[in-house]
Amino acid sequence: MGLGCMAVAVLADGGDFMLFFHIPAVVVVLGGTLAATCVHFSLPQVLKLLPVLKKTLFYPMPNEQDLIQKMVNYSAINRRDGALALEKELPKAGDAFLVKAVQMVIDGQSAEAIHKQLSMEIQYLAERHHEGKKMLEFMGSGCPAFGMVGTLIGLVQMFSHMDNPSSIGKGMAVALVCTFYGAFLANLFFLPLAGKLTLRTKREGLLREMILEGVLVIVKGESPTAVRETMQAFVSASHREDFKPKV
Repeated sequence: MGLGCMAVAVLADGGDFMLFFHIPAVVVVLGGTLAATCVHFSLPQVLKLLPVLKKTLFYPMPNEQDLIQKMVNYSAINRRDGALALEKELPKAGDAFLVKAVQMVIDGQSAEAIHKQLSMEIQYLAERHHEGKKMLEFMGSGCPAFGMVGTLIGLVQMFSHMDNPSSIGKGMAVALVCTFYGAFLANLFFLPLAGKLTLRTKREGLLREMILEGVLVIVKGESPTAVRETMQAFVSASHREDFKPKV
């Protein structure tokens, strides 16, 4: 939608896309931002950004209702057939954290060990995503700055040719393209992605907390109803009727 709005603005009144395509401007703005990011952060941190972005944009988050229903089913199976019977459910779990949690139940680990291990996983998830958020915010703040650098370079080149008035307008247009690139990339890509990553981190952390609490109730041998009530504590009261899994 954002790219479509930009295209409409560019093409209005017979505009030309090629006026906004300038390779040196791309090199200054995008190349300068990436270089500064590699200086500010370590290379391993920068390389981790792509998987984080992929997960931010394309990873399907589990649905709360489906998650609660799965945990209720696991509790019923555990009470009826024992923990080993849960092995058949692992291929259908669909979430790596959920698979690990259920596997720990199958392995007979204590509630304390499960709580310690899974809490550590939740903590490090938040830290990894926070690192990615800081990089995206840094890139979002760096793009306009490098856009200004490109504009200054263009202005210097333009003023060096003041003896040729016909080149002044073209030089000014090229200089301003850098500012456009900087503002465009920062406000349509990097900063919105940082915000989206923050929201997804909070949601994924909440879902993992739900799994952790549900597994702890299962390990204690509580009923499916107890599992459901425990996990529904994470859902707002106004929506709990919509999350009424069958016991």
